[in-house]
Amino acid sequence: MDYSFNLYNSLAPNGVCLALKKIMPENCKPPVILCIGSDLSVGDSLGPVTGTKLKQMLAGLNCYVYGTLAKPITAHEVKYMNDFLRQTHPDSPIIAIDAAVGLAGDIGLIKISDKALKPGSGANKKLAKVGDVSVMGIIAEQSVFNYSLFSATRLNVIYRMSEIIAEGIFSYILDLIQNAGVKQAYADVFTSFL
Repeated sequence: MDYSFNLYNSLAPNGVCLALKKIMPENCKPPVILCIGSDLSVGDSLGPVTGTKLKQMLAGLNCYVYGTLAKPITAHEVKYMNDFLRQTHPDSPIIAIDAAVGLAGDIGLIKISDKALKPGSGANKKLAKVGDVSVMGIIAEQSVFNYSLFSATRLNVIYRMSEIIAEGIFSYILDLIQNAGVKQAYADVFTSFL
């Protein structure tokens, strides 16, 4: 199932949170967040900017975010990350975030899907898929000159998309942790009556 939200929609962060609640398995562990991209190109920086925001928002919540402005994870490194994430976090679902290209009318959309993400496909790279859930920000129109379009992307578009994605994922994880705490409290109360 796919969900799309426009970056100019004031309810987009809530939509991201609700889409994740529908896509992610119930009672799962908090997800691992993999933010793919580079800080060398504005258009390709959606992942690292989002990762930096999420790392700050999730500080102290025992959640893992890989790929920030300080330590970006590029599409080429994904093949190593797949093995690392499955060995390090075997029971945690993985949310992969990346910038993408699409149709002219799709620019500004944030797309969330229950499928793995294929990084680098906008630049015609053949790389391994990653993640259980993908979050893609459509930042440019697909063409044979995608790399130059990534460089021509406005920083405001990237920044606003990263805010929406980070807010939505943060709300989802916070709800997940709080619900797990409530369920544990009910289980403890029930056990004390036995």
